[in-house]
Amino acid sequence: MPLSLLIWLPAVSGLVAVLWPARWAPRVVLAGSVITLVLAIGYVASFDRGAEGLQWVTDETWIAELGIHYKLGLDGLNLFLVLVTALLFAAALLHANLREWERPRLFFFMFALAESAVLGAFLAQDLALFVAFFDLMLIPFYFLIGAWGRGERVRATTKLVIYTLVGSLFMLAGAIATGVIAAEGGGELTFVLSDLAQVQLAEGTQQWIFLCFALAFLVKMPLFPVHGWMPDGYRAMPLPVLAVFSAVLSKVAAYGFLRVVLPLYPDASVHFQELMLLLAVAAILYGSVMAFTQTDLRLILGFSSMAQLGFIVLGIFALRPEGAQGALLQMVNHALVVVPLFFVVGALAARAGGSEDIRDMGGMAARAPLLAATFLIAALANLAMPGFANFVGEFYILLGVFESKLAIAIVASTGVVLASVYMLRAFIATMHNRAGSRAESRELSLGEGVAIVPLVVCVLALALYPQLPLARSEKSIDASVRTAQAVQR
Repeated sequence: MPLSLLIWLPAVSGLVAVLWPARWAPRVVLAGSVITLVLAIGYVASFDRGAEGLQWVTDETWIAELGIHYKLGLDGLNLFLVLVTALLFAAALLHANLREWERPRLFFFMFALAESAVLGAFLAQDLALFVAFFDLMLIPFYFLIGAWGRGERVRATTKLVIYTLVGSLFMLAGAIATGVIAAEGGGELTFVLSDLAQVQLAEGTQQWIFLCFALAFLVKMPLFPVHGWMPDGYRAMPLPVLAVFSAVLSKVAAYGFLRVVLPLYPDASVHFQELMLLLAVAAILYGSVMAFTQTDLRLILGFSSMAQLGFIVLGIFALRPEGAQGALLQMVNHALVVVPLFFVVGALAARAGGSEDIRDMGGMAARAPLLAATFLIAALANLAMPGFANFVGEFYILLGVFESKLAIAIVASTGVVLASVYMLRAFIATMHNRAGSRAESRELSLGEGVAIVPLVVCVLALALYPQLPLARSEKSIDASVRTAQAVQR
């Protein structure tokens, strides 16, 4: 079965929804997303964990004069990221179906286009194609925030576009330079990642191209100190949009380090290793402290996500297989955990007169035990409580960093403690503190439960068997970090 079907099915369902009556648009796009999820599950079920390299490869010449190929493939690096993307977009579209939207056909078309763009970025095996999908992701989110956001959505959208466009322009320059410089000396111009990995660029060239890609990826995550768009953006986004943005789009950037940067620019990865580790530690500490000082639940989760992404970058630039494997597992873990947490935010706000401030909540646990239980499970997973897969991911990350940079690992370990502080504070304030003046305690509705509970079940299932993604990613992770490890030696 061609991977193109997996990528473009959501966008096609969005186009169909535009042509159907408005009342059917949400259901048509949701159906397309659910079918995409079924296809993704099929790829995972039939994945050959013993095989080397890419599987289900599609490779067609797209623009022959520029050496650009429409090349797609699945391996251990992107297998579970594709599955999680399909799952979380389906859950977010289900959540979006619970309320009415202005111009629903356009809203759900943009949502579907966003899913296709993210899946394309994960599956692309050509550098130019990866950049195209990476930039395509911005377009639907520009409209989803600007047209359907809340509060100062215009300001938030403007900041998001400026930050991400600057980063994307640098990445585009780096991608073009990689293909052109690799072709010098009589070689063919190509942007296929496997071909570029066979060409050793000069160390100085690698360094400035590395910085171009790093800027684009760090802005998209976002990571301290290029996170200026994040507070306004998180406040303005519609909740289903914010859930997938925080869970999935940030992972495309982290995935780019593993798929593109480490294999193509190994000398630069080693050269800038300490810089990236220091930025990761700064993000962990800054994000944790800011999460503790916030009262807006959205921003608590936003800065918490920054801290978690700091751990992911830490694992990648440990330049050890253990650290990178932990980073990949943590990408899956965080994506699975943060979406139900944002849905819980929506459920709590609906019981607090629309407010998402923890000071307006409280007393929910007594009369809403299912809501309290789902929040508690997701919160404990997010703070990496032993017994959850998040603990396994952070353990692998810290193991890799301890083997690479002991001092940085010791400082980063404090982030584990800080996570327990801000997550437990948020849970206690919303569930056990004295109820706010506008707070009312009632259990999850059927629609809220259908959107939240299955994701919490997935979190528990991965906690029971984290080996599922670990075993299938091991060979691909080794291949990704192998060249950088050789440079270190």
